[in-house]
Amino acid sequence: MNFDFHTHGKLSKKMAFSLPYFAEMIGEAKKNGLQGLALTEHFNTLRFEDMYDALDRHYTYADGYYDVDGVRVFPGMEVDIAETGHILLIGEREHIREIRALLEPYTMEGGFVPVSRLLDWSEPYGMLRIGAHPFRDSTPLHHISAELLARLDAFDLNAKDLFQQGVEPYSLRLRRFAAEHRKPIVAGSDTHQHLQYGSVWNRLAADCRTVEDLKRCIAEQQYEAVVSDALHTKVKSAKIVKKLLKLQGFEEAACALESVVHLDEE
Repeated sequence: MNFDFHTHGKLSKKMAFSLPYFAEMIGEAKKNGLQGLALTEHFNTLRFEDMYDALDRHYTYADGYYDVDGVRVFPGMEVDIAETGHILLIGEREHIREIRALLEPYTMEGGFVPVSRLLDWSEPYGMLRIGAHPFRDSTPLHHISAELLARLDAFDLNAKDLFQQGVEPYSLRLRRFAAEHRKPIVAGSDTHQHLQYGSVWNRLAADCRTVEDLKRCIAEQQYEAVVSDALHTKVKSAKIVKKLLKLQGFEEAACALESVVHLDEE
């Protein structure tokens, strides 16, 4: 199956969750050949719980994923850590909700959770834990101690970083880093706007239906991380559209999306 380990359900974390926008995103993911993805929205996005509340109302959840028009959407979130950097957590929806509740006092910059504490909290749940974009200029992860990095399952080959820093140089740098820490690399598009789907993905050898299946597939390296020849076009197009949508009237758009959410709740 084709799988993306790093995706978002919103254009921006300052905007309310919109079910129509999310459905459009998943439709494009499907058109780009994805059968599954991890929904790793920012943990400190506006009203994080709204997203999973809406998914619970509108989609079937079984075996650890939502069935969204035939695409398997695995619950997750992207967490900022005190040391600077982001960790992707992917797991059962109730476990994601529990960890998010523990993170409530750590949502503001300057007060993020220490990575050791986050790893301790997530350990009992058997979550898939991925070190996001280890060499991103703004939120790197390469400075974290080897002891802590050893507790992760993989590192993120991120489409945004490949676009910004060059496919070959960035891939080489990440491969050397992963080899040093004896960790696999999985691809994540980091999509916020649907044009970015298909920029990178993973071709899994197994038909994964649980987080345990995903973890096993990664640990046994039964997959291939794929970088599209159209990566530059996809990421650049998504960046332009995202910028235009914000310029069109960010506050008005946010209010409109909030109205959609509230109408949906009624």
